[in-house]
Amino acid sequence: MSTLTTPKDLLSAVPFLIGFNPQDSIVLLSLKNAAIAMAIRIDFPTQISGDELRVLTSHLSRDNAESAIAIFYKSPIGESQKEVISAVLAAISDYGLSLREVITVEQNRYRSLICEDQVCCPEEGNELPELIESRVAAEQVAEGRPIPYATLEQLIESISALDGDKELVELVRKVDQIDYDQNLLLSQRQGARAVNDFIKEFEEHGLVKDKELIALLLVRLKDLQVRDYALGSVGAASLDTCFTAWRFLLRLAPKGYIAPVANLFAAVAYERGDGALAQRALDRAEQDDPTYSMSKLLRQVFSSGWAPNSFAQMRSELHPKICSELFSGTI
Repeated sequence: MSTLTTPKDLLSAVPFLIGFNPQDSIVLLSLKNAAIAMAIRIDFPTQISGDELRVLTSHLSRDNAESAIAIFYKSPIGESQKEVISAVLAAISDYGLSLREVITVEQNRYRSLICEDQVCCPEEGNELPELIESRVAAEQVAEGRPIPYATLEQLIESISALDGDKELVELVRKVDQIDYDQNLLLSQRQGARAVNDFIKEFEEHGLVKDKELIALLLVRLKDLQVRDYALGSVGAASLDTCFTAWRFLLRLAPKGYIAPVANLFAAVAYERGDGALAQRALDRAEQDDPTYSMSKLLRQVFSSGWAPNSFAQMRSELHPKICSELFSGTI
């Protein structure tokens, strides 16, 4: 993202950073070498505890951040909201991070609390810029980023289940489950090849029409080795394809087969910088299987502010081992 020099630029950038236009939210941005290193969004609380403030500020300080930007979205902003704002700003300053900008957004108007120039930052604020008309939006779209969702609800809807496909459900039922007492390796290899075939088909056509392949993949992904093979198969060149492919599969997956796909999608979404979407995908995974351990692990990773590009390093270590176990090499 190019240098953001004005409050208008910042407000136009936030939806691209978190995936949707925030409302009733606190958005914190950490800065390193004058560039945005991390974006954090939380619901605007009625009150905020010391422990919650410490967690927020610790996230901001990751990767040796030098300063921060705070943007508060709330309508109206009354005394209780001002107390929350003051507490957040004090916590950031106490942690040793300088505040480069502080903006409040109220009833479609924004105001910088840092700027003292009444000409550019009047008491009543300025009208919010139209996102689609902004320089930042034009640059982001030109780089292939989609226009952010208008609301968090729309973002959630983008990964919600489609109407049930009875034919697919029946095909899933007919697929033999893995027998862990015999032919385990053959079944896992079958699952890994199904991953490859599914992604290849998606690369070539933008969707997969072969419902038997989809059914086989859904069943085999319940095996942890196959799931981890799919996780490790993602590369820098295929990241966007896998994002779209796993979302396609997530929306088709019947009950009982959602959690593995939701975790695959969550990991890819997070690596792309779509943290809010990644968290919502984990919500779907937990609704499908509250005991699924990878959901808990990824939730901790995302909440800790782990750098998205760390997934590439994890894959480089994980994938060769899995390929060796399944195929004595790569396929």
